[in-house]
Amino acid sequence: MEKQGEQLEVYIHVPFCVKKCEYCDFLSFPASEELRRQYVAKLCEEVRAAENHGECVGTVFFGGGTPSLFTPKQIQSILDSVRAVWRLAEDVEISMEMNPGTLGYGEAERERLAGYREAGINRLSIGLQSANNEELQLLGRIHTWEQFLESYRCARELGFANINVDLMSALPKQSRETWEHSLRKTAELAPEHISAYSLIIEEGTPFYEKYHGAGEGELPDEDTEREMYARTEEILQEYGYERYEISNYAKEGKVCRHNVGYWTGVPYLGFGLGAASYYQGQRFSNTRDLREYLAADFSDKKHSIRREVQTLSTEEKMEEFLFLGLRLMQGVRAAEFRERFGWDLEDIYGKQLRQFEKWGLLEGTKEGAYRFTREGISVSNSVLCEFLDPQIPDKKDG
Repeated sequence: MEKQGEQLEVYIHVPFCVKKCEYCDFLSFPASEELRRQYVAKLCEEVRAAENHGECVGTVFFGGGTPSLFTPKQIQSILDSVRAVWRLAEDVEISMEMNPGTLGYGEAERERLAGYREAGINRLSIGLQSANNEELQLLGRIHTWEQFLESYRCARELGFANINVDLMSALPKQSRETWEHSLRKTAELAPEHISAYSLIIEEGTPFYEKYHGAGEGELPDEDTEREMYARTEEILQEYGYERYEISNYAKEGKVCRHNVGYWTGVPYLGFGLGAASYYQGQRFSNTRDLREYLAADFSDKKHSIRREVQTLSTEEKMEEFLFLGLRLMQGVRAAEFRERFGWDLEDIYGKQLRQFEKWGLLEGTKEGAYRFTREGISVSNSVLCEFLDPQIPDKKDG
Protein backbone atom coordinates (compact mmCIF):
# COMPACT_ATOMS: atom_id res chain seq x y z
CA MET A 1 0.00 0.00 0.00
CA GLU A 2 3.06 2.26 0.01
CA LYS A 3 2.58 5.47 -1.95
CA GLN A 4 5.16 5.94 -4.66
CA GLY A 5 7.25 9.07 -5.01
CA GLU A 6 9.82 11.02 -3.06
CA GLN A 7 7.76 11.63 0.08
CA LEU A 8 9.10 10.23 3.35
CA GLU A 9 8.24 10.51 7.03
CA VAL A 10 10.71 10.13 9.90
CA TYR A 11 9.85 8.85 13.37
CA ILE A 12 12.25 9.23 16.32
CA HIS A 13 11.58 7.04 19.36
CA VAL A 14 12.51 8.29 22.83
CA PRO A 15 12.09 5.32 25.22
CA PHE A 16 12.64 7.27 28.44
CA CYS A 17 10.19 8.68 30.98
CA VAL A 18 10.31 10.01 34.53
CA LYS A 19 7.87 7.38 35.76
CA LYS A 20 5.82 4.90 33.79
CA CYS A 21 2.10 5.67 33.89
CA GLU A 22 -0.23 3.05 35.35
CA TYR A 23 -1.91 2.34 31.98
CA CYS A 24 1.13 2.48 29.69
CA ASP A 25 2.38 -0.54 27.75
CA PHE A 26 4.70 1.40 25.40
CA LEU A 27 8.43 0.72 25.25
CA SER A 28 9.52 3.25 27.89
CA PHE A 29 11.37 3.35 31.22
CA PRO A 30 13.27 5.76 33.51
CA ALA A 31 16.92 6.48 32.68
CA SER A 32 19.82 8.54 34.02
CA GLU A 33 21.11 11.66 32.26
CA GLU A 34 24.22 9.76 31.23
CA LEU A 35 22.21 6.95 29.66
CA ARG A 36 20.12 9.51 27.78
CA ARG A 37 23.32 11.17 26.53
CA GLN A 38 24.64 7.83 25.23
CA TYR A 39 21.33 7.11 23.57
CA VAL A 40 21.21 10.45 21.74
CA ALA A 41 24.75 9.92 20.43
CA LYS A 42 23.84 6.45 19.13
CA LEU A 43 20.56 7.70 17.69
CA CYS A 44 22.42 10.36 15.70
CA GLU A 45 24.78 7.65 14.41
CA GLU A 46 21.83 5.55 13.28
CA VAL A 47 20.18 8.45 11.45
CA ARG A 48 23.40 9.51 9.70
CA ALA A 49 23.99 5.92 8.52
CA ALA A 50 20.62 5.87 6.71
CA GLU A 51 20.57 5.88 2.92
CA ASN A 52 18.87 8.62 0.94
CA HIS A 53 17.04 7.41 -2.14
CA GLY A 54 16.08 10.90 -3.27
CA GLU A 55 13.28 11.38 -0.77
CA CYS A 56 12.13 14.66 0.69
CA VAL A 57 11.10 14.47 4.35
CA GLY A 58 7.63 15.94 4.89
CA THR A 59 7.22 15.19 8.60
CA VAL A 60 9.39 14.35 11.60
CA PHE A 61 7.77 13.02 14.78
CA PHE A 62 9.44 12.63 18.18
CA GLY A 63 7.40 10.05 20.12
CA GLY A 64 7.87 8.17 23.34
CA GLY A 65 8.18 7.65 26.17
CA THR A 66 8.72 11.33 26.89
CA PRO A 67 10.72 13.25 24.25
CA SER A 68 10.61 16.41 26.38
CA LEU A 69 13.10 14.71 28.72
CA PHE A 70 15.70 15.52 26.04
CA THR A 71 17.26 18.95 26.23
CA PRO A 72 16.81 21.39 23.33
CA LYS A 73 20.47 20.79 22.36
CA GLN A 74 19.83 17.04 22.16
CA ILE A 75 16.74 17.57 20.00
CA GLN A 76 18.80 19.95 17.84
CA SER A 77 21.56 17.36 17.34
CA ILE A 78 19.04 14.73 16.24
CA LEU A 79 17.40 17.12 13.77
CA ASP A 80 20.83 18.16 12.47
CA SER A 81 21.45 14.47 11.74
CA VAL A 82 18.15 14.22 9.85
CA ARG A 83 19.04 17.33 7.82
CA ALA A 84 22.47 15.86 7.03
CA VAL A 85 20.81 12.95 5.23
CA TRP A 86 17.60 14.34 3.71
CA ARG A 87 16.18 17.54 2.37
CA LEU A 88 13.32 18.77 4.54
CA ALA A 89 10.21 20.11 2.81
CA GLU A 90 9.72 23.87 3.07
CA ASP A 91 6.53 23.26 5.07
CA VAL A 92 7.92 20.32 7.06
CA GLU A 93 5.88 19.37 10.13
CA ILE A 94 8.19 18.61 13.09
CA SER A 95 6.19 17.32 16.06
CA MET A 96 7.34 16.52 19.58
CA GLU A 97 5.35 14.81 22.33
CA MET A 98 5.64 16.65 25.63
CA ASN A 99 4.80 15.99 29.27
CA PRO A 100 4.13 19.21 31.25
CA GLY A 101 5.83 17.68 34.27
CA THR A 102 9.25 17.65 32.56
CA LEU A 103 9.72 21.33 31.73
CA GLY A 104 10.51 22.87 35.10
CA TYR A 105 8.98 26.13 36.29
CA GLY A 106 9.13 29.82 35.49
CA GLU A 107 12.16 30.93 33.51
CA ALA A 108 13.53 27.38 33.23
CA GLU A 109 10.33 26.25 31.51
CA ARG A 110 10.38 29.26 29.22
CA GLU A 111 14.00 28.66 28.20
CA ARG A 112 13.35 24.99 27.51
CA LEU A 113 10.33 25.65 25.30
CA ALA A 114 12.14 28.47 23.50
CA GLY A 115 15.04 26.07 22.89
CA TYR A 116 12.75 23.48 21.32
CA ARG A 117 11.29 26.09 18.99
CA GLU A 118 14.75 27.30 18.00
CA ALA A 119 15.81 23.70 17.33
CA GLY A 120 13.02 23.40 14.77
CA ILE A 121 10.03 21.94 16.62
CA ASN A 122 6.93 23.57 15.10
CA ARG A 123 4.20 21.31 16.49
CA LEU A 124 3.77 20.27 20.13
CA SER A 125 1.70 17.30 21.25
CA ILE A 126 0.99 17.77 24.96
CA GLY A 127 -0.08 14.76 27.00
CA LEU A 128 -2.76 16.15 29.28
CA GLN A 129 -5.15 13.13 29.45
CA SER A 130 -7.53 14.80 31.94
CA ALA A 131 -8.35 18.26 33.34
CA ASN A 132 -9.25 16.59 36.66
CA ASN A 133 -6.32 16.32 39.09
CA GLU A 134 -7.79 13.29 40.86
CA GLU A 135 -7.98 11.45 37.53
CA LEU A 136 -4.41 12.50 36.69
CA GLN A 137 -3.19 11.10 40.02
CA LEU A 138 -5.04 7.85 39.43
CA LEU A 139 -3.41 7.54 35.98
CA GLY A 140 0.03 8.00 37.51
CA ARG A 141 0.72 11.23 35.63
CA ILE A 142 3.51 13.45 36.98
CA HIS A 143 1.74 16.76 36.31
CA THR A 144 -1.40 18.63 37.35
CA TRP A 145 -3.96 20.57 35.30
CA GLU A 146 -2.35 23.77 36.56
CA GLN A 147 1.09 22.68 35.30
CA PHE A 148 -0.38 21.83 31.92
CA LEU A 149 -2.07 25.21 31.75
CA GLU A 150 1.16 27.04 32.54
CA SER A 151 3.06 25.05 29.90
CA TYR A 152 0.37 25.61 27.30
CA ARG A 153 0.25 29.37 27.87
CA CYS A 154 4.02 29.64 27.86
CA ALA A 155 4.20 27.76 24.54
CA ARG A 156 1.65 30.15 23.04
CA GLU A 157 3.59 33.20 24.24
CA LEU A 158 6.72 31.81 22.60
CA GLY A 159 5.00 31.47 19.24
CA PHE A 160 3.99 27.81 18.99
CA ALA A 161 1.04 28.01 16.59
CA ASN A 162 0.29 24.31 16.17
CA ILE A 163 -0.50 22.42 19.37
CA ASN A 164 -2.23 19.10 19.98
CA VAL A 165 -3.63 18.05 23.36
CA ASP A 166 -4.16 14.37 24.25
CA LEU A 167 -7.22 13.43 26.32
CA MET A 168 -8.36 10.03 27.58
CA SER A 169 -11.89 8.84 28.32
CA ALA A 170 -13.43 5.76 29.98
CA LEU A 171 -11.10 6.08 32.97
CA PRO A 172 -11.76 4.26 36.25
CA LYS A 173 -14.47 6.07 38.25
CA GLN A 174 -14.81 8.68 35.48
CA SER A 175 -18.33 9.94 34.80
CA ARG A 176 -19.75 11.40 31.62
CA GLU A 177 -19.85 14.77 33.40
CA THR A 178 -16.16 14.78 34.35
CA TRP A 179 -15.22 13.72 30.81
CA GLU A 180 -17.27 16.54 29.30
CA HIS A 181 -15.63 18.93 31.78
CA SER A 182 -12.17 17.91 30.50
CA LEU A 183 -13.28 18.30 26.90
CA ARG A 184 -14.70 21.79 27.41
CA LYS A 185 -11.82 23.11 29.52
CA THR A 186 -9.38 21.93 26.85
CA ALA A 187 -11.41 23.16 23.87
CA GLU A 188 -11.79 26.60 25.45
CA LEU A 189 -8.01 26.99 25.14
CA ALA A 190 -8.40 26.51 21.35
CA PRO A 191 -5.51 24.16 20.57
CA GLU A 192 -5.32 23.39 16.85
CA HIS A 193 -5.79 19.66 17.41
CA ILE A 194 -7.29 17.38 20.05
CA SER A 195 -6.72 13.61 20.24
CA ALA A 196 -9.46 11.95 22.32
CA TYR A 197 -8.81 8.28 23.03
CA SER A 198 -10.64 5.68 25.09
CA LEU A 199 -8.57 3.92 27.73
CA ILE A 200 -7.59 0.38 26.80
CA ILE A 201 -6.63 -1.89 29.70
CA GLU A 202 -3.44 -3.53 28.40
CA GLU A 203 -2.07 -6.77 29.78
CA GLY A 204 1.17 -6.36 31.72
CA THR A 205 0.33 -2.89 33.08
CA PRO A 206 -0.57 -2.00 36.69
CA PHE A 207 -4.04 -1.07 35.43
CA TYR A 208 -4.50 -4.61 34.11
CA GLU A 209 -3.83 -5.99 37.58
CA LYS A 210 -6.23 -3.49 39.15
CA TYR A 211 -9.07 -3.37 36.67
CA HIS A 212 -9.10 -6.42 34.41
CA GLY A 213 -12.38 -8.11 35.26
CA ALA A 214 -13.17 -5.27 37.66
CA GLY A 215 -16.57 -5.14 39.26
CA GLU A 216 -19.37 -2.72 38.55
CA GLY A 217 -18.48 0.91 39.19
CA GLU A 218 -14.72 0.56 38.73
CA LEU A 219 -14.83 1.31 34.99
CA PRO A 220 -17.59 3.07 33.01
CA ASP A 221 -20.04 0.55 31.59
CA GLU A 222 -20.42 0.05 27.84
CA ASP A 223 -23.40 2.39 27.52
CA THR A 224 -21.63 5.18 29.41
CA GLU A 225 -18.50 4.73 27.30
CA ARG A 226 -20.58 5.03 24.11
CA GLU A 227 -22.25 8.17 25.45
CA MET A 228 -18.81 9.66 26.14
CA TYR A 229 -17.74 8.76 22.62
CA ALA A 230 -20.80 10.38 21.05
CA ARG A 231 -20.59 13.50 23.20
CA THR A 232 -16.94 13.99 22.27
CA GLU A 233 -17.79 14.75 18.65
CA GLU A 234 -20.83 16.85 19.56
CA ILE A 235 -18.93 19.00 22.05
CA LEU A 236 -15.83 19.50 19.93
CA GLN A 237 -17.96 20.51 16.94
CA GLU A 238 -19.32 23.33 19.09
CA TYR A 239 -15.76 24.67 19.35
CA GLY A 240 -14.97 24.38 15.64
CA TYR A 241 -13.20 21.01 15.55
CA GLU A 242 -13.76 18.62 12.67
CA ARG A 243 -13.38 14.91 13.26
CA TYR A 244 -11.06 13.57 10.56
CA GLU A 245 -10.13 10.22 12.11
CA ILE A 246 -11.76 7.91 14.64
CA SER A 247 -10.01 9.53 17.63
CA ASN A 248 -8.68 12.81 16.21
CA TYR A 249 -10.17 16.28 15.79
CA ALA A 250 -8.64 19.38 14.21
CA LYS A 251 -9.30 22.98 13.34
CA GLU A 252 -9.40 23.66 9.61
CA GLY A 253 -6.07 22.90 7.96
CA LYS A 254 -4.50 21.52 11.15
CA VAL A 255 -4.73 17.74 10.82
CA CYS A 256 -1.64 15.85 11.95
CA ARG A 257 0.10 15.25 8.64
CA HIS A 258 2.44 12.64 10.10
CA ASN A 259 -0.45 10.44 11.26
CA VAL A 260 -2.45 10.94 8.06
CA GLY A 261 0.62 9.77 6.16
CA TYR A 262 0.74 6.63 8.28
CA TRP A 263 -2.94 5.88 7.64
CA THR A 264 -2.65 6.47 3.89
CA GLY A 265 0.50 4.51 3.12
CA VAL A 266 3.26 7.14 3.04
CA PRO A 267 6.60 5.36 3.70
CA TYR A 268 8.30 6.13 6.99
CA LEU A 269 11.58 5.28 8.69
CA GLY A 270 11.75 4.82 12.45
CA PHE A 271 14.93 5.45 14.42
CA GLY A 272 15.72 4.51 17.99
CA LEU A 273 15.00 1.59 20.27
CA GLY A 274 12.09 -0.54 19.03
CA ALA A 275 11.13 2.00 16.34
CA ALA A 276 8.97 0.64 13.51
CA SER A 277 9.37 1.40 9.80
CA TYR A 278 7.46 0.90 6.57
CA TYR A 279 9.78 1.37 3.61
CA GLN A 280 10.13 -0.03 0.09
CA GLY A 281 7.30 -2.51 0.65
CA GLN A 282 8.70 -3.88 3.90
CA ARG A 283 7.73 -3.52 7.53
CA PHE A 284 10.46 -3.91 10.12
CA SER A 285 11.39 -2.69 13.58
CA ASN A 286 14.57 -2.06 15.54
CA THR A 287 15.77 -4.23 18.38
CA ARG A 288 14.06 -3.63 21.72
CA ASP A 289 17.23 -4.56 23.64
CA LEU A 290 18.85 -1.33 24.86
CA ARG A 291 22.31 -2.88 25.37
CA GLU A 292 22.26 -4.26 21.85
CA TYR A 293 21.14 -0.91 20.45
CA LEU A 294 23.85 1.07 22.26
CA ALA A 295 26.51 -1.42 21.11
CA ALA A 296 25.45 -1.28 17.44
CA ASP A 297 28.11 -0.38 14.88
CA PHE A 298 26.30 1.65 12.24
CA SER A 299 29.48 2.14 10.22
CA ASP A 300 29.35 -1.57 9.37
CA LYS A 301 26.85 -1.91 6.51
CA LYS A 302 26.45 -5.62 7.26
CA HIS A 303 25.47 -4.92 10.85
CA SER A 304 21.74 -4.70 11.39
CA ILE A 305 19.47 -4.00 14.33
CA ARG A 306 16.40 -4.69 12.21
CA ARG A 307 13.98 -7.26 13.56
CA GLU A 308 10.70 -8.76 12.34
CA VAL A 309 11.36 -7.88 8.69
CA GLN A 310 8.25 -8.56 6.63
CA THR A 311 7.83 -8.08 2.90
CA LEU A 312 4.13 -7.40 2.40
CA SER A 313 2.18 -9.46 -0.10
CA THR A 314 -0.49 -7.89 -2.30
CA GLU A 315 -3.14 -9.31 0.01
CA GLU A 316 -1.48 -7.77 3.07
CA LYS A 317 -1.21 -4.40 1.33
CA MET A 318 -4.92 -4.59 0.53
CA GLU A 319 -5.68 -5.39 4.19
CA GLU A 320 -3.75 -2.36 5.36
CA PHE A 321 -5.31 -0.08 2.76
CA LEU A 322 -8.74 -0.89 4.19
CA PHE A 323 -7.77 -1.35 7.84
CA LEU A 324 -5.91 1.96 8.09
CA GLY A 325 -7.81 4.00 5.50
CA LEU A 326 -11.23 3.36 7.04
CA ARG A 327 -10.03 5.03 10.24
CA LEU A 328 -10.23 8.33 8.34
CA MET A 329 -13.59 10.04 8.08
CA GLN A 330 -13.04 10.51 4.34
CA GLY A 331 -12.90 6.74 4.05
CA VAL A 332 -11.22 4.76 1.26
CA ARG A 333 -11.59 5.66 -2.41
CA ALA A 334 -12.43 2.87 -4.84
CA ALA A 335 -10.47 4.63 -7.60
CA GLU A 336 -7.30 4.71 -5.49
CA PHE A 337 -7.70 1.02 -4.62
CA ARG A 338 -7.86 0.17 -8.34
CA GLU A 339 -4.90 2.44 -9.11
CA ARG A 340 -2.74 0.73 -6.50
CA PHE A 341 -3.75 -2.90 -6.94
CA GLY A 342 -5.33 -3.24 -10.39
CA TRP A 343 -8.54 -4.66 -8.95
CA ASP A 344 -11.90 -3.07 -8.27
CA LEU A 345 -12.58 -2.67 -4.56
CA GLU A 346 -15.88 -4.50 -4.98
CA ASP A 347 -14.10 -7.46 -6.61
CA ILE A 348 -12.18 -8.09 -3.42
CA TYR A 349 -14.42 -6.74 -0.66
CA GLY A 350 -17.85 -6.55 -2.24
CA LYS A 351 -19.44 -9.02 0.18
CA GLN A 352 -18.26 -7.14 3.28
CA LEU A 353 -19.10 -3.72 1.84
CA ARG A 354 -22.65 -4.73 0.93
CA GLN A 355 -23.23 -6.39 4.30
CA PHE A 356 -22.04 -3.42 6.36
CA GLU A 357 -23.95 -0.97 4.16
CA LYS A 358 -27.09 -3.04 4.76
CA TRP A 359 -26.48 -2.90 8.51
CA GLY A 360 -25.94 0.87 8.39
CA LEU A 361 -22.30 0.68 9.49
CA LEU A 362 -20.69 1.80 6.21
CA GLU A 363 -21.87 4.21 3.53
CA GLY A 364 -20.82 5.15 0.02
CA THR A 365 -20.06 8.78 -0.83
CA LYS A 366 -20.55 10.81 -3.99
CA GLU A 367 -16.75 10.94 -4.30
CA GLY A 368 -16.70 7.16 -4.79
CA ALA A 369 -15.46 6.29 -1.31
CA TYR A 370 -16.63 4.05 1.50
CA ARG A 371 -16.60 5.35 5.07
CA PHE A 372 -17.97 4.56 8.50
CA THR A 373 -21.35 5.88 9.54
CA ARG A 374 -21.66 7.28 13.06
CA GLU A 375 -23.04 3.92 14.17
CA GLY A 376 -20.18 2.14 12.44
CA ILE A 377 -17.53 4.15 14.24
CA SER A 378 -18.75 2.89 17.63
CA VAL A 379 -18.09 -0.73 16.56
CA SER A 380 -15.21 0.04 14.19
CA ASN A 381 -12.76 -2.50 15.63
CA SER A 382 -15.14 -5.38 14.99
CA VAL A 383 -15.92 -4.15 11.48
CA LEU A 384 -12.27 -3.62 10.54
CA CYS A 385 -11.43 -7.21 11.46
CA GLU A 386 -13.76 -8.38 8.69
CA PHE A 387 -11.46 -6.82 6.08
CA LEU A 388 -8.54 -9.06 6.98
CA ASP A 389 -7.51 -11.95 4.72
CA PRO A 390 -8.79 -10.67 1.33
CA GLN A 391 -9.44 -13.27 -1.36
CA ILE A 392 -8.11 -12.31 -4.80
CA PRO A 393 -9.99 -14.05 -7.62
CA ASP A 394 -7.94 -16.46 -9.74
CA LYS A 395 -8.75 -14.58 -12.92
CA LYS A 396 -9.83 -11.02 -13.59
CA ASP A 397 -13.02 -10.48 -15.56
CA GLY A 398 -12.51 -9.07 -19.05
